[in-house]
Amino acid sequence: MNHVTTKDENENKNKTAFVFIDASNLWEAQKAKGKFFNYEKLKFFLKNSHKAKNIKIFYYTAYPANGTRDYDLDGKHKFYTYLKKGLEFVVRKKELKRIPIHNNIGDFIKEKGNMDVEMTIDMLHFKKDYQEAILFSGDSDFLALVNYLKNANKKVYIYSSKNNISEELRTGGNGYKDVLKIKDDIWGRELQHREQKEK
Repeated sequence: MNHVTTKDENENKNKTAFVFIDASNLWEAQKAKGKFFNYEKLKFFLKNSHKAKNIKIFYYTAYPANGTRDYDLDGKHKFYTYLKKGLEFVVRKKELKRIPIHNNIGDFIKEKGNMDVEMTIDMLHFKKDYQEAILFSGDSDFLALVNYLKNANKKVYIYSSKNNISEELRTGGNGYKDVLKIKDDIWGRELQHREQKEK
């Protein structure tokens, strides 16, 4: 008897998944694991596990301003170039905003680099181009966006890690995966603690 190809099988054969990575959320998982992600392995894992013919990955990050760290930032920018040119990621980056704080404790600088708006814009702008959205974040603020995309017949899968995922977002998508429990090898070199320079 000949196999009849169903609509779902056809859709899966041509499925496109878009991945949206909040780098600050993944950083917490890397610290817990003690290793950096290997993004080439991660891209391969996501494409295979979601059975996607095409995959496009967006990476969102904020970086320190020059002169605000006692270490060289060139390596960070070379890494972004590798993601763009080597792995064909779309890298959205901006400089950390430095906000002066004055209170009864004293004067200090608070750094802020939230990328939620940029992520939301891309997820909505490109929604006609993908059938599945894979969101690396744990922020409950994304729940309204997840529900909107699901109502637009998109599948939305959430990736994060224990202690960095809100209960609302963990249960709000079509599925949730803790990156620290993925059995496939998606990890790279060990995390090195940066030594503090003596003043």
